[in-house]
Amino acid sequence: MTLSRALPPALVAIAIAFTAPLAHSQTLRKIAETERITVGYRESSIPFSYLISPNKPVGFAVEITEAIVEDVRKRTGKRDLKVVYMPVTGQNRIPLLIDGSYDLECGSTTNTAARGKEVAFAISHFYAGTRLLTGRTSGVLGFADLAGKSVSTVGGSTNEKVLRQYVDDRKLNVKILAAKDYAETLQHLEGGRATAVALDDILLYGLRASSDTPESLTIVGETLQVDPYGCMLRRDDAEFKQLVDATIARLMRSGEFAKLYSKWFESPIPPKGINLQMPMSSQLQANLRDLSDKPAQ
Repeated sequence: MTLSRALPPALVAIAIAFTAPLAHSQTLRKIAETERITVGYRESSIPFSYLISPNKPVGFAVEITEAIVEDVRKRTGKRDLKVVYMPVTGQNRIPLLIDGSYDLECGSTTNTAARGKEVAFAISHFYAGTRLLTGRTSGVLGFADLAGKSVSTVGGSTNEKVLRQYVDDRKLNVKILAAKDYAETLQHLEGGRATAVALDDILLYGLRASSDTPESLTIVGETLQVDPYGCMLRRDDAEFKQLVDATIARLMRSGEFAKLYSKWFESPIPPKGINLQMPMSSQLQANLRDLSDKPAQ
């Protein structure tokens, strides 16, 4: 009986990841030869990856990355593998991955069909939707209330694309501020340049938690689009993707993933000990079983 007939597709990928020849994987070969792996991260993507000290990020996606790195150590036989953390932005994360500046990014990057033409994505580890963060007294209850106002979002993000489409379709007079990162969107809001911030809902919960006055802010509006987040890696490197998928599948099947989720989304997190109180979505619960890497529809 062949491997593909004996096991479900997801488990076939796991088996292949640890039996395929190392020489066929450009990323694993590069890591083995240099004895280092460089991982990209976002500096203010609470609770996925963010800085509470100058040297190393923390967060839900950082712990997923660390599990992947440990499996890379086993796969390459490099127990002393050096891990280099490289901060990336919404604008440079794909170019820097493609040109080899770093090898893997696990965070809040949405898996889209358009991005899939340039990079590859692992099994989805989160599902989010675009909503609004605004002041409790702003009078904004949804996207339609943005008419005549300014809204901040990260330039080059799927949120910017969805927001511009919404505004154009309804011919709303909305000024869109394209920020360089999540932290700057909050600065726009708290500094009065923007009435609201449009980002994935979980990022809004994180920004509110990081604010000096979280009680003055509220998350409102319908969800414009549901987006899957996935670890991002270079295209045409099937064996490295299989290894990354195998790690995530193991975490999901063992229950470790659910424990990590509870730690970062349903418990007090550093540095302020604020609990985001965000239960796991039905889409993510389903993906613990389905192990899908499908892009956003």
